[in-house]
Amino acid sequence: MTDIPLGSSIEDGRVRFRVWAPNADQVSVALANGESNGEFPLERNEDGTWSGALDGGPGLEYVFTVTRGEETFDRIDPRARMVTNSVGRAVVLDPSFDWNGDAFATPPVDELVIYELHTGTFGGDLDGVASRLDHIAAGGFTAIELMPVGEFAGDVSWGYNPALPYAVESAYGGPEALKRLVRSAHERGIAVILDVVYNHFGPSDLDMWRFDGWYEGDGGGVYFYNDHRSVTPWGHTRPDYGRPEVRDFIVDNARMWFGEYHIDGLRLDSTINMRTVGGAEGTEELPDGWLVMQQISEMRDGEFPGRLLIAEDLQGNEWLTKTVGEGGAGFDLQWSAGFVHPVRSLLEAADDQNRDMTALVTAIAGPDHRDGWGRVVYTESHDEVANGQTRVVSEIDGEDPDAWYARGRAMCGIVSALTARGVPMMFQGQEWLESDYFRDDAPVDWSGADNDDADTILRLVRLRSGRDSGAVGLRGSGFELAELDEGGKVVAYRRWREGGPGDEALVVMNLSVEHRAVKIQPSTGGRWAPAVSTDPDSRVSIGDDGWLAADLAGYSAVVALLE
Repeated sequence: MTDIPLGSSIEDGRVRFRVWAPNADQVSVALANGESNGEFPLERNEDGTWSGALDGGPGLEYVFTVTRGEETFDRIDPRARMVTNSVGRAVVLDPSFDWNGDAFATPPVDELVIYELHTGTFGGDLDGVASRLDHIAAGGFTAIELMPVGEFAGDVSWGYNPALPYAVESAYGGPEALKRLVRSAHERGIAVILDVVYNHFGPSDLDMWRFDGWYEGDGGGVYFYNDHRSVTPWGHTRPDYGRPEVRDFIVDNARMWFGEYHIDGLRLDSTINMRTVGGAEGTEELPDGWLVMQQISEMRDGEFPGRLLIAEDLQGNEWLTKTVGEGGAGFDLQWSAGFVHPVRSLLEAADDQNRDMTALVTAIAGPDHRDGWGRVVYTESHDEVANGQTRVVSEIDGEDPDAWYARGRAMCGIVSALTARGVPMMFQGQEWLESDYFRDDAPVDWSGADNDDADTILRLVRLRSGRDSGAVGLRGSGFELAELDEGGKVVAYRRWREGGPGDEALVVMNLSVEHRAVKIQPSTGGRWAPAVSTDPDSRVSIGDDGWLAADLAGYSAVVALLE
């Protein structure tokens, strides 16, 4: 009966079950649905799985009862798409869903502007997030990135402690709510990227732990390494990538998000802890961890071309974004520590003379690998605004984050990300310069969403994503430094795709407290036309020769387009 899919499935009015438990002496399905209560033995297969079928349909609640030796214990199906809760029962899911003919195509990388959000604090649940999609669409964002929604312990969490990676968190509304959100996002032209956690599972409410009763030493059994390789910063629960069944479990999970939920991209959490023991400080490589990332990429390429894979590795390893054929991991993008750390450092420096403008230019230009397109750039993410308990404005001035200079420097950081080579990302609330840090029990304060700074930031978002026309150059790979005044803390740079009028963009930025005068000529004819100014006190004029002359207010930026 190995033709039955792993997990539970429905066929011809029967529910079919199959589970991997190679060291069990017996596995049964235990039902808990009124008159359907009962325990039904499964048949052992040669590949270490157990399978069988029962009369029933969607909504059937069950657990697996596993016996090994003298021990018998209940386990939630590791591949359950739906559960009552993280310590409850699996629920057989109706696979049908009305997608309204969804044929959404993931936007090309050069049109992506990502809005990262946490379901619980942004909308309360997945339907609440869907109710806020008009705000995201009007702002010009072309993708949302959901922090993990896999079932976790309790009802409140960041989500990076997956107890049941196949199930959608019950407190968020479960699988149907996620499908409704994706459908609504696609109807608005918004892609959905999902954070997934494959570097560890749990560690709490983890029924995969010693799933079939076997383990070595203090190890977690068949799903996990049972030696020093199990150790991660979040518990001793690193999956055993050396087992083909565990790699299949992970690859099939990625396949499920793409296929069953129409997810447009996956962001793999802390890939450094998939490919090494000890993370960034470690020296022991995990070749099988690299292999499972390659297998995810190959599955994507073969079955879901065009969907995105993003690595949160933060080591600047270009092999992550090289193809599998080249020996790389096959990701499209990776989060860029080479952008966020130097940019935040210079934004947060109290003394203007401590702002390294050359480092800013290097961060904005990015690496030559893939013309800078293999990275995600940002000044705020859930980690940046939570681990240090500060947003950029609060890091600049913790006493008065609404001070003009705090907001001005924070806006310069946003301009840097939105005009850099790479894919820009913002974290929930950053579009209105939210000053309160992220934690998973504090809802977003929407009262600050309507202000002049937000209007300016979102105008630039729309230009960068192409929702507003005219800024083709910001979506190109061309970069050229036009001016660098290290002493005056002024920088100007050009961005283009093909070059010339209608394409080229100019960014001029002043990161000193004093007004600075700048004059920049067009590089290929035409004339500059101001598009965005972050400070109303900046004065910009265009001469008859098309030159841009600017008296830039302190801590401000201007974006102009070539006409």
